[in-house]
Amino acid sequence: MNVPLAWLFTALFALLALPCVLRLVRLDYVRLGHRVRNGDLAELLLVVAMVAMLSPVGGPIPAAGWQAVLVLTAGWFAWSAWQGRSEGHSCAHHALSAAAMLYMVTAMPHGGMAHGPWLTMSTMDAKLAWPVLAIAAAAYFVVDAVCSGVVAMRSRGTTVPGHASRTLCRAAMGAGMGVMLLAAV
Repeated sequence: MNVPLAWLFTALFALLALPCVLRLVRLDYVRLGHRVRNGDLAELLLVVAMVAMLSPVGGPIPAAGWQAVLVLTAGWFAWSAWQGRSEGHSCAHHALSAAAMLYMVTAMPHGGMAHGPWLTMSTMDAKLAWPVLAIAAAAYFVVDAVCSGVVAMRSRGTTVPGHASRTLCRAAMGAGMGVMLLAAV
């Protein structure tokens, strides 16, 4: 990925942090439930991880740190989905998103003095290992982005606080994940 494109994607993903933060400070999670809050927190975490991966500067957290955070996130949401908690589809989606990001962080080459332990995916010319997995994940995220976009457009003006913002962010993140996975194949 060239540097201007990397900066463009970095800025676009950084903009997605704003609606996540606004939902976290404005919404009444006592009424909405802690699962909704956990989903909003996971969305913010995944946005920050995308910014760290795409930024040509690299991330202040080494790849191993992101791997640990993403394993915990994927595990938590996979467990929640398996337990059949309400909004299980959202839990499964967050688990898949964290697992896909874990795959990107783990499957990209880390050797060489040029990159060291830092996340600088946007400056790497190497391709991800297991391209079939990347294509399958990209297909999932593109389909989910389209479905989320349709849901967001159909539910404008709904009485559920944060729903439109949440689904639009999910659509944007899904499209970005799909593009990143396909670009790294």
